[in-house]
Amino acid sequence: MQQALRIAPSILSADFARLGEEVRAIDAAGADYIHVDVMDGHFVPNLTIGPMVVKALRPHSAKPFDVHLMIAPVDPYIAAFAEAGADILTVHPESGPHLHRTLQLIKAQGKKAGVSLNPATPVEVVDPVLEELDLILVMSVNPGFGGQSFLPSSLRKIEALRRRIDAHVAAGGRPIDLEVDGGINVETARACREAGADLLVAGTSSFAGGPEAYAGNIRRLRGGD
Repeated sequence: MQQALRIAPSILSADFARLGEEVRAIDAAGADYIHVDVMDGHFVPNLTIGPMVVKALRPHSAKPFDVHLMIAPVDPYIAAFAEAGADILTVHPESGPHLHRTLQLIKAQGKKAGVSLNPATPVEVVDPVLEELDLILVMSVNPGFGGQSFLPSSLRKIEALRRRIDAHVAAGGRPIDLEVDGGINVETARACREAGADLLVAGTSSFAGGPEAYAGNIRRLRGGD
């Protein structure tokens, strides 16, 4: 039930001085999704972008915008990011008191809903909300900064979630993307794929070397050459 591997380059590693051009270039290079890391300097120790930047980037790509909300409280901002052009909104269980209500709020905006699990967040947290989910994101680093090393313990979490998703689909539920973010390179991409992931977020590995290298970077992450 594992789906074809897709790559979601994180614009956190792009050149922010020319962000629109970078989004166009990574789209043309074969990105499946555009991953947008939203950080508030509170839930995670970094501050990145808001809805206005998402809105400004939206005309530069028709690919799905995969928006990871690392902010708390998250509910007051869901409508703004939805209106700005997000296609998928992923939240953390710790970012609000009522996860199910938050996911319903995302669905009410007509968007796909995801849940992100930090390294210390147990897989069991998704069990009561599987019916609401389109995506589960495994953080293979502690969120907040790009360029961190992959945590090998994440592979066991990916395997456990793969089993849950497959059982859910076998029982008549809709498919759920199993995404991994943090320390993704050619070697860890292969390990994540073997553990059951079908969507990989890659920042540094996607944007390394400038626009002329982007297509080759994505191809290698997929397992080609």
